[in-house]
Amino acid sequence: MWEYPIIDPVALALGPLQIHWYGLMYLLAFGLGWFYGSLRAKKIAPWNSEMVSDLLFYIAMGVILGGRIGYILFYDLSLYLADPLLVFKVWQGGMSFHGGLIGVTIAMLLFARKTQQNLFQVADFVAPLIPIGLLTGRIGNFINGELWGKVTDSPLGMAVYDPVLQAVVQKYPTQLLEALLEGVVLFIILAIYARKPRNPGSVAGLFLIGYGTFRFIVEFWRVPDAQLGYLLWDWLTMGQLLSLPMVIVGLLLMTSLIYKPANK
Repeated sequence: MWEYPIIDPVALALGPLQIHWYGLMYLLAFGLGWFYGSLRAKKIAPWNSEMVSDLLFYIAMGVILGGRIGYILFYDLSLYLADPLLVFKVWQGGMSFHGGLIGVTIAMLLFARKTQQNLFQVADFVAPLIPIGLLTGRIGNFINGELWGKVTDSPLGMAVYDPVLQAVVQKYPTQLLEALLEGVVLFIILAIYARKPRNPGSVAGLFLIGYGTFRFIVEFWRVPDAQLGYLLWDWLTMGQLLSLPMVIVGLLLMTSLIYKPANK
């Protein structure tokens, strides 16, 4: 059994100013995303490093606004209606990937219109960058001590204090499992797949399938949000329900585009 290393969520305190690890993980994600995006831009017309910088600004707005609004609407609307100021306390967590994805999609539409590209071209460029943010974001969840898995006696369980049970119990570190699958594994799959010319929408479709599948699987070990619980059959979670459309759309994109001759 391994123990959860209690980490202060505040990375640096300068008087009243506090810099949280959770926020630093987002900054790291955008920094690494810019670096990898700049490398990709050298091989894909009409992209360049300046366009990547502009794109990441659009994506940052989409992630933050979409992720926060999505979490409020999908997971805990009553809490934020009771205390609206909680909306601004993003360092405490409470970001929805699915909401962020909607925000990013809107951002990509705006950027595509600005650069006179179509949505699929922009989405294919962005797709391999997203797992970088998923990796750092899940590490941020781990540092915050949130989104734990179920209690288990498996050797994979991590000893952590449960404030509800008021005891140290073993739980699956599902944040790390998601970091591995949605971050590392999905990044490798997309990076390899995107090396060759593909039909517009194919890379984005593979991302949707990969993320949706990995998230659906991990949810079987992850504890659902307390305010929602299981939606159906004592196992279906909100995360799974929101992931199913991603897989369906991804399959439609892949099957409708994969048989067309790839752009050269």
